[in-house]
Parts: sequence; C-alpha cells; structure tokens
Amino acid sequence: MRPITQSRKLAGVRYDVRGPILQEAERLERAGQQILKLNIGNPAPFGFAAPPEIVEAVERALPIAQGYTDSRGILPAREAVAAAYTAAGVPGVGPDDVLIGNGVSELISLVLQALVDTGDEILVPAPDYPLWTAQVTLAGGRAVHYPCAEEQGWLPDLAAVEALITPATRGIVLINPNNPTGAVYPPELVRGFAALAERHGVVLMADEIYDRILYDGARHEHAARHVADTLCLTFGGLSKVQRVAGYRAGWLVASGNRARARDFLEGLTLLANMRMCANAPAQHAIPVALAPGGDGSGIAELCAPGGRLREQRDTAHGLLTEIPGVSCVLPGGAMYLFPRLDPERFPIEDDQAFVIELLRATRVLVTNGRGFNLPTPDHLRFVTLPSVPVLTEAIGRIAEHLAEIRRD
Repeated sequence: MRPITQSRKLAGVRYDVRGPILQEAERLERAGQQILKLNIGNPAPFGFAAPPEIVEAVERALPIAQGYTDSRGILPAREAVAAAYTAAGVPGVGPDDVLIGNGVSELISLVLQALVDTGDEILVPAPDYPLWTAQVTLAGGRAVHYPCAEEQGWLPDLAAVEALITPATRGIVLINPNNPTGAVYPPELVRGFAALAERHGVVLMADEIYDRILYDGARHEHAARHVADTLCLTFGGLSKVQRVAGYRAGWLVASGNRARARDFLEGLTLLANMRMCANAPAQHAIPVALAPGGDGSGIAELCAPGGRLREQRDTAHGLLTEIPGVSCVLPGGAMYLFPRLDPERFPIEDDQAFVIELLRATRVLVTNGRGFNLPTPDHLRFVTLPSVPVLTEAIGRIAEHLAEIRRD
C-alpha cells in the first residue's frame, strides 16, 4: 500500500516554536529530566494569574454559553471591542466591524485564506512571529520579509519596505510591539507604515496583541488611527495582557475604507461562518476585560519599576549581556529577549541543532532565531516570564556552556 503523506502545501512551512526542539525537550522530560522552559509566551505556567473578574465572568457564562453564538461573536463582546478602539482614537468603528476568534492565530489564518491567491505577496517583518509566514505560505502566497535592523533597535526602514512592494503585493504585516524582539515602534514609524499602505492601496495588518505590555515609558500607537483610504485589520486579544492564553479570546477590527474591501470582507465572513463561532464562554470575558476606567488587568503595575515583568526583563537582559560574546537590544515591550551570539566567537551554522545541543547540555529550552525567519543563525529567543530565580539559574547554565565552546 502506498504511504499516507502530508500535503504538498506544507512544503516550506515551519513553526519552530513547537517543532523538533520542543519534541526533544519532551523526550528528556519523559526520561526524568527537569527542563527550564524559556521558549513559549504562555503566562499561566509561570504563575501569572488572570484577573479574578475575568475568570468569574466565564464561570457565570457557562450555563448560557452552551450553544453556538453569532459567527462574528456575541454582541456585547463586539461592542466592547469597538468601544475600546473608538476610545483609543480609531475612527468609525462599530460592532459590525469586529470579528471574535479563537485567539489571534485563528484570525490570521482566516484573513490570509480570504485575501491571498496563489502567487500573491505579503510583506512580513524579519524576524517575525512565524505563524504569519507559515499562514501566507499555506494560503498559496509568498511571504516577502522586510528586514528590521538590530543596530536601530530592531526597527524597519520604510524606504527598504517600500522597495519590496510589487504589483503582486496584497498586504503589509506590522507586529507592534514585536515578537520576538520586543521592539515598540515610534508613532512616526507607525504613521509611515499607514501612509505606505495607503500610497500603494494594500491592506495594513497590525498584530497588536502586546499593545499594553510596555516598559520605560514606551507608548503604543494604534496603526488604525492613521488609515482612511485603504483597509486596516487590527488583531488583539486577552491572551497576554489578561494572562488567559488558554481561553482563546481574540478579535479582529476592520477599519479604514471598508467599502473598497467589501468583497474581501464577504469572503472573510464566509470563512467565519464555516468555523461556526469562537469559544463561546470565553467571549463573555471580553466586555469585563475591556470595561472603561482603570487597568483591571494589572498589566501596568507588572510592567512598572518593581513590577514582576519589568524585574524579570531587566534581570535576564543583565545576565545575558554579561556573557562574553553575547549582546542584546533592551526590549521596550512584550515578554521576550532576542540576544545575538557573536559569530566570531560562536560560529554556529545550524541554529536549530545548536539549540538542541544547548538543551541537552543545560536542560534549558529556548528557541532559535531562524525559527522567526531571521536569515542568520546567530540569535536566540528567550521568554522572560519565568521568575527571577529561574531566569538566573537558566542563564547561568547557558553562560557556563557558552564558556566551554566559545572561541576567545
């Protein structure tokens, strides 16, 4: 009998965050080894509890959330999202412009399936959150990566981005704050992306899931505030700010020129209908989470001086940059570090193999930089969610291993 093989559509698709490196960590755990995990931005395993009112809202909803909802999401959730973006200065947004999804990941898939034809191009940052590149590929398109310069704080150059636009370009992805670098784009750069999308008539896709995880006075600018003549799609959710990644409560907001995008939006609605609806109980958390007045999530306190997220970022950054041959841009947002290993001292050819070797030697799990579509094998991504003692132990082990292999 002929073998059952995977679809050819998967050729070129990678998602190293949950790939062979994680599989090796699971093998070591089955063998009785304890692994220090600095690989996935999932707050719950590290003791970050959701705000009690979020949990209570879902508990109260269970008796009434046993059936399908409107495929767009329950009206109170969509009204709450629309109101939050209106209050943030995004013009003309109502509940009919909001689609609730099973996290941002599902919504990215729906949007790209509805937008991309075979051969179409989407501009994606390098490094990026790899789901974007993977989903463009699965939709039959081509992800064209625009570089973000480490020496400029991982910010892209708008002229270089514009030079990549061709007649096949359908959209531009903006991840702000960025995963994996933690870069927070200045307002003038965000406005520049909006102007670029309008000048070329392409869709601006703003992945803003970390919009309130900010340090050192950094300010997040909503791209949708500056788009009027083309379509802007803003992705957000509760996973990170509210620490409920498992609830899968995300949203998509369409703004700008929806009339010009009517056909695309009809296709998006078709796909949303086909998956029935998002997780019904979790939708009831959204109005509570986005209620006006105050920071019910507690995220501002966590990111402020003395807050846990801020302290962990500072500790991990300090320990990493003390290692000879390791440098790292201090992130202004999110929950990651993206350090560079000097290629002269650490001549790494295959960064995935290197990370597996590091895992076996130290029992510390991190992710390789090329897993985020960086072209060079000289970066790693660290999650800064573990406590200070865990980060100190993990980075100490890594420092010892690097000292053994470093070329001085």
